[in-house]
Amino acid sequence: MTEEIKVKEIETLVETAKSAQKKYEHFTQEQVDAVVRSVYQATLKNAEKLAIAANEETGFGKVSDKIIKNTFASEQVYESIKDLATVGIINRLEQEKIIEIGIPLGVVAGLIPSTNPTATVIFKSLIALKTGNAIIFSPHPKALNAILLAAEIIENAAVAAGAPAGLIQVIKEPTLEATGALMKHPDVSLILATGGKAMVQAAYSSGNPAIGVGPGNVPVLIDHSADINHAINCIVSSKTFDNGIICASEQALIVETSVKNEVIEQLKAKDAYFMNEEEAAKVSRYILRETGTLNPEIVGKSAVDVAELVGINVPASTSILISEQTEIGRHNPYSREKLTPILGLYTVTSFKEGVDTCKALLANEGTGHTAVLHTTTDANAETFGLEMKASRILVNTLGALGAIGATTKLAPSMTLGCGAMGGSSTTDNVTARHLMNIKRIAYGVE
Repeated sequence: MTEEIKVKEIETLVETAKSAQKKYEHFTQEQVDAVVRSVYQATLKNAEKLAIAANEETGFGKVSDKIIKNTFASEQVYESIKDLATVGIINRLEQEKIIEIGIPLGVVAGLIPSTNPTATVIFKSLIALKTGNAIIFSPHPKALNAILLAAEIIENAAVAAGAPAGLIQVIKEPTLEATGALMKHPDVSLILATGGKAMVQAAYSSGNPAIGVGPGNVPVLIDHSADINHAINCIVSSKTFDNGIICASEQALIVETSVKNEVIEQLKAKDAYFMNEEEAAKVSRYILRETGTLNPEIVGKSAVDVAELVGINVPASTSILISEQTEIGRHNPYSREKLTPILGLYTVTSFKEGVDTCKALLANEGTGHTAVLHTTTDANAETFGLEMKASRILVNTLGALGAIGATTKLAPSMTLGCGAMGGSSTTDNVTARHLMNIKRIAYGVE
């Protein structure tokens, strides 16, 4: 496909989206809500179909867990935004004599990763439609067909509810050049970038407003006061959920010496496999490519599949591969993000040393994303929260599902801001509120 044709495809997509959005922005709140409800119902109905499509095309994760993710992106996201006022006058502040008016952004560009393709399309479509916008998806080529299927279901549901055709579109020939042309297009109002570091940086340097999210590298600290049984249940459930592909899943386990034996005992009871030095070295060589980036061959694979790939023998019931570590650095893959059921295990003598180790892991990779603590001491939770350079500090819950708002009261979202510390424009879980502008009528009060 020539450069000229790629640019022409983008021009056509943007023109179509712009035209549809111009009609859609005149919809009443009731009409918009009917469209959003129709999309929610259609995506919920097709959660399994889309999970199978994503799994078959990418080879990542588990169908059963992808159904849960798609259901979450449809149902919980819808429930969290359905009553939000987004059209016309959305708020009257009588005392301040201010009237707030919601206005759409226009055309949104949505970058979609291969790791959570259909759930992210559902999520971004719902929040874009709720706020009167059109959205054009730039899909990861490895998940193109699953993304096209999700977008088709959403577009058809929107049109069936009275929306103009063209609000939901996908680049059908995804390339870096095509994505670049979309992000730089003068008629694109905002880029919602979920993907690799290079793609997020490209979004921020495009010249258009952007909300980007960086990589995770979630440390999880188990302190001496923790409910160990609950902590291990959470960690194993989270790290094995969809084979560890959610970027908020735990990456390194930090344990106080006083509870280490109990932690190891309970991890083994959950079929975690502790690798010896030779086995850990073999796995280590597969985690990262020579370029220092994550090896896609292990992403979203089960612990047993990874073991087979690298040539080590583990029981067929193995849930997680664990390697005891002491070093933290770019050179050590166990101290970096691993989107598969592999954990590094660090031992510390005190809570303070545990906090410092978590800080070092975040500084190594994943600054601004998420950190997890298991404790029964509220003071420790607050200290941990104050010290961590992370936007989400989760206590006594699953990293993967807590960060996205499934097991916490955080805003349900598949796009997790990392704040200025992580090169992002917000620390929020991105939701519909981020996809509309508000203008204000303000009366003089002096």
